[in-house]
Amino acid sequence: MQASLSLKPAIDAIGEAVDARFDRLLAVPNDPRATLYEAMCYALMGGGKRMRPLLVVASCDLFNVDRERAMRVALAIEAVHVYSLVHDDLPCMDDDDLRRGKPTVHKVYDEAMAVLTGDSLFAVAFELLADEATHEDPFVRSELVLELARASGPAGMAGGQVMDIAAETQTFDLPTTTRLQQLKTGALIGFSVEAGAIMGKVGPATRLKLKGYARDLGLAFQIADDLLDVEGDPELAGKALRKDGEAGKSTFVSLLGVERARAQAEMLIDQAIHHLQGFGPEADLLRAIARFAIERDR
Repeated sequence: MQASLSLKPAIDAIGEAVDARFDRLLAVPNDPRATLYEAMCYALMGGGKRMRPLLVVASCDLFNVDRERAMRVALAIEAVHVYSLVHDDLPCMDDDDLRRGKPTVHKVYDEAMAVLTGDSLFAVAFELLADEATHEDPFVRSELVLELARASGPAGMAGGQVMDIAAETQTFDLPTTTRLQQLKTGALIGFSVEAGAIMGKVGPATRLKLKGYARDLGLAFQIADDLLDVEGDPELAGKALRKDGEAGKSTFVSLLGVERARAQAEMLIDQAIHHLQGFGPEADLLRAIARFAIERDR
C-alpha cells in the first residue's frame, strides 16, 4: 500500500485538529480588528498538507508528550509556515494570485492587510510557545522559542528566501541550491521534528538521529516539490506551476534532470528512515511521512 493512502487518516485528523484549535484561538473580535482576524483565519483554514504539524505530533508521540501540549507547538509551526506563504505571495515577492486552491490573502483583502496578517501569525506562534500551557518547564519553553526563531530567521527560512530571490538573477550550482533549500524549506521541517525531543527532554544522541531524519526528509520534500513544479497538475497543486523554470531559477530538476532528481529523492528518504533505527512502532508515523513526501501529487 502506498504511504499516501495509509497516511490519509492522519493527515485528515491533523487538519481537522489544527482548524478547530485555530478557530477557537482566533475568535473574531467585535471591533475594528475584525478584518485582521478574518484574514488570519482565511490564510490558515482548510488547506495545505499540514505536514509540519503532523511532524510535530509524530515526534512528540515518540516521547509520550501530552497531545494537547504537542498541538500547541504544532499550531506555532503552522502559524510561522502560513505567515511565510502570505508574505511570499505578495507582489513584492512571488506575486501569486492562487494558494491552496483559493485566491491569496492580498487578492481577497489588500497588500497592507496581508503584511499585517503575516506579522500577526508570526507573533501568535511565539505567544503559543512561551505560554505555560505548552510546558511547565520554562527552560523547555525558552528552547522552543529559540529554535523556532533560528529556523525562521536569517539563519533559516528568511535567509533561504533571500537566496531564492537571488536565484532569479544568478546561476546556482548544486551545493548552493542545496544550501538554499536546507534554509528555506528544511529549517522549519527540522524544528518540527526536533520539537518532540525538546518537549520530551531527551539527550543529544537521540536528537542527532532526529536531526538526520529531518535533514534528509527536508531535501527530499523539496526535490519532490521541484518535480511537481515540472510534472504536476496545477489544479491538484492549488497554485501556479512551472514558475521556477520560467524565471530561470536553478532547481534540483534543472541541475540533475528528472530521473536523477527522482532517484536522489528516493535515496534521501531511505536515509531518513534509516535514521529512525532504534525506534520501534512508535516511529511508524514518521516513516510513513517520509514515504509520503515523494509520493504526493500536490
